[in-house]
Amino acid sequence: MAKPQRRFVCQQCGSVSNKWQGQCVDCGDWNTLVEESGGVVTPFAAKHDLRSGGRSIMLSGLDADIALPPRLSTGIAELDRALGGGLVAGSATLIGGDPGIGKSTLLLQAAARMAQAGARVAYVSGEEAADQVRLRARRMGLGQAPVQLATATSVRDILTTLDAGAPPAFLIIDSIQTMHSDLIEGAPGTVSQVRASAQELIRYAKDRGTAVVLVGHVTKDGTIAGPRVLEHMVDTVLSFEGERSHQYRILRAVKNRFGGTDEIGVFAMEAQGLSEVANPSALFLTQRGDAIAGAIVFPAMEGTRPVLVEIQALVVRLASGATPRRAVVGWDSGRLAMTLAVLEARCGLSFSTCEVYLNVSGGYRIADPGADLAVAAALVSALAERPIPSDAVAFGEIALSGEVRGVAHAGLRLKEAAKLGFGRALLPSGTKDGDGGLTVNAFPTLGALVDHMLGR
Repeated sequence: MAKPQRRFVCQQCGSVSNKWQGQCVDCGDWNTLVEESGGVVTPFAAKHDLRSGGRSIMLSGLDADIALPPRLSTGIAELDRALGGGLVAGSATLIGGDPGIGKSTLLLQAAARMAQAGARVAYVSGEEAADQVRLRARRMGLGQAPVQLATATSVRDILTTLDAGAPPAFLIIDSIQTMHSDLIEGAPGTVSQVRASAQELIRYAKDRGTAVVLVGHVTKDGTIAGPRVLEHMVDTVLSFEGERSHQYRILRAVKNRFGGTDEIGVFAMEAQGLSEVANPSALFLTQRGDAIAGAIVFPAMEGTRPVLVEIQALVVRLASGATPRRAVVGWDSGRLAMTLAVLEARCGLSFSTCEVYLNVSGGYRIADPGADLAVAAALVSALAERPIPSDAVAFGEIALSGEVRGVAHAGLRLKEAAKLGFGRALLPSGTKDGDGGLTVNAFPTLGALVDHMLGR
């Protein structure tokens, strides 16, 4: 009989080691390795031949007829948008976000609206008592919604209860880190428990056609806690983002097997819960009066939705010998360093004796490379103290050679800007998606933009 091997599993990343150590070699966290039962490990050479003894599976071609999966509307348009059109029967969705960001509030609102529309909805809370959930529902005016509520942490108890009657169309598990399976040793929240509990719940969803949503905790760096395999097991991963100091919340699709990724839903946190924001551009744009040096509007793309945000730059000249600072909020600091380097090397501007501060208003975070030209325009405006016209938008990607390259969905960006009253655009030469009715200033290189702004 083979000797059982000891295995230690990191509770943050799921990495497995054959001995305990203080720091995980993969994620670098300390004191996260916990011993779990590894069973008997048979050497590879001693395993049975897997080329026989199994059952035959059916193979089919790619041209086989298939129907698109039906969608279940949650009654919340912004949530449906992030999901790709609504919930899919038999799907598993994982939603993560910081504590107190509004995950439970959003799902309770969706559960209430679906139940009021006639769907059978079950809400299982492992973190709050049933009375706490009822009080929140009453505060939001949803106390009369026919949602079936329970508090439990045992997966066996939950599945036994659900199998006793008709399967619900929508099942919420809040949260997966509190669930416990008696088939696996370990405390709730450990890697093995999270993986086993999620597997059983996902299997129930596939067998019964129930749309299951799992609420997940996040780590200090914003990633979903537990094993990474959890994100691979589910069909959709949603990230609920936002700053507590700001009113807005963004629901972003990170993974979606039934729709596009990077779609977002925008909400505003209010006393009665989360309200939908139909025009997110108005939320992220400040009150624009007279033109101010260092400020320009950038039309970002979130999936298929254009969102206008204001980029603000401040350049402060220092006395010789002082060490300048570079501070960025809402954009990549490495991208800022690259933009400053191109402005110095290709355009003859000097930021070496200046402190540079860059901010995206409203707490919005930009990952779109098309923001390069808008950032460069804001920096040049702040350095020269020359305001950019308040009705102008800018977008384009900057190469290290100083070339300004085109970006995708230029037509959608320009149409959204024109709809909100903007009159001109600074963009790359060769943009072919139309001008959207705006006055266009096209630039082949970053140097041409600098010359235009400085009146050279």
